[in-house]
Amino acid sequence: MTLLVLGLVIFLGVHSIAIVASPLRDSLARRLGELPWKGLYAAVAIVGFVLMVRGYAAARLAPHPLWAPPVATRHVAALLMLPVFPLLLAAYLPGRIQRATRHPMLAGTMLFALAHLLANGTLADLALFGGVGAWAVVDRISVARRPPRKIPSAPPRPLNDVIAVAGGLALYVAFVAGLHARLIGVSPFG
Repeated sequence: MTLLVLGLVIFLGVHSIAIVASPLRDSLARRLGELPWKGLYAAVAIVGFVLMVRGYAAARLAPHPLWAPPVATRHVAALLMLPVFPLLLAAYLPGRIQRATRHPMLAGTMLFALAHLLANGTLADLALFGGVGAWAVVDRISVARRPPRKIPSAPPRPLNDVIAVAGGLALYVAFVAGLHARLIGVSPFG
């Protein structure tokens, strides 16, 4: 569990710099240069992600159950996950989805966390999905209060929404059909 928490602190910590210290982020990016800053940011995020994944995998071997979710919550989670991948893609494909949600990646992250909290009931699940979900809510509030930052994306066009939905649903099907089991070690439907 220590590895999971350490990974969460590092991963969410680096992703929280703009929330708690936007001027520091801008200062570091200016001092180091945008590309080296992004490289350092990515390296720290990857270290946090790897620790998080390994910590979660280790915690699953000796679970600490907090509640026993009813089987029906897996189906609710599956429905909540349907828009997650299209929302993640829409973050980089400007169109009506992006305009309507304002920050589709955070909306997708919140749905992802909620879906996984409903379907899982261990302490590690609460730490991982609760932590990621709480971070996404805080970041969503923060995004509304700070100046917008340009995110590299495709040029805006109507076809982007179609690409986001079709590509996102294809990713969803791939995860349900076996990718989740292969990458995570658990089949979403048992």
